[in-house]
Amino acid sequence: MKVGIVGAGMVGSSAGFALVMRGVASEVVLVDHNPALALAQAEDIAHAMPFAQPTQVSSGDYEALAEADLIIIAAGVPQKPGESRLSLLGRNAEVFGDVLAQTGKVAPDAILLIASNPVDIMTEVALKLSGLPAARVFGSGTILDTARFRYLLGRHLNVAAQSVHAYVLGEHGDSEVLAWSSARSGCETLDDVADQLGRPISEAVRHEIDQNVRRAAYKIIEGKGATWYGIGAGLARIVQAIRDDQRAVLTVSARVPEIEGVRDVTLSLPRVVGRDGVAETLIPHLSYSEATALRASAEMLRETAAELA
Repeated sequence: MKVGIVGAGMVGSSAGFALVMRGVASEVVLVDHNPALALAQAEDIAHAMPFAQPTQVSSGDYEALAEADLIIIAAGVPQKPGESRLSLLGRNAEVFGDVLAQTGKVAPDAILLIASNPVDIMTEVALKLSGLPAARVFGSGTILDTARFRYLLGRHLNVAAQSVHAYVLGEHGDSEVLAWSSARSGCETLDDVADQLGRPISEAVRHEIDQNVRRAAYKIIEGKGATWYGIGAGLARIVQAIRDDQRAVLTVSARVPEIEGVRDVTLSLPRVVGRDGVAETLIPHLSYSEATALRASAEMLRETAAELA
């Protein structure tokens, strides 16, 4: 599988590194407006290949993306400390026009996986500009937020994060919704598991986990300027689901005809992801408060997208 990455900054290069370490691409090509950066990142990643899986890693211009099966778009300006993802919209929307025009010329049939923030709005922008079917244009969405939620729940329960099944829905950002009511470990509800393990989930614990999921990016950005390792791994996981036609359920951001009364909005829900992109959307059963919060998140994203149009 040939994977192109547009934007060789920390997110794009971390995705490239994760692809090589997981061995989920036969070829990775990095493209950046700064060719020297793309070349340096490609060579650095290639030097890790002897410790991982055989992968052809290179850099180039947009022509090098010809015949790519999938293109990760991580181009854009970085988030500033204290800046919300939505405030990035005006600056990053300008970048996408040129990027999508170029990728559309050389790889018109490639699946587009959007990583640039604000990812839900940028996915909507990419969908409109590319002209591709909605199933083939989607964003990383809340895959990282979901991973954070599962990690923190696993740490509290003292079980593996991989054994926790919980999802973050809606916007990848401040209005995201932690779906506590449907969270499970094994076949049991969180409260049942917590009781059996002697690790109750009090309101204080819920609040702490909620804040640590919701505010994680801001804390990391304050400390080191940006987040990249977690999302890089998440992007590689999505690519693996596509390459192997896994039909894995992942919280990626894609257009949905209607959710909680809001029509034609791009946000994260559990999606079945396989060879052709997003195959199905699973509509979760939520508590009243969660459904209300998801509707508010959807309305905010829909209004923002409408303003951009």
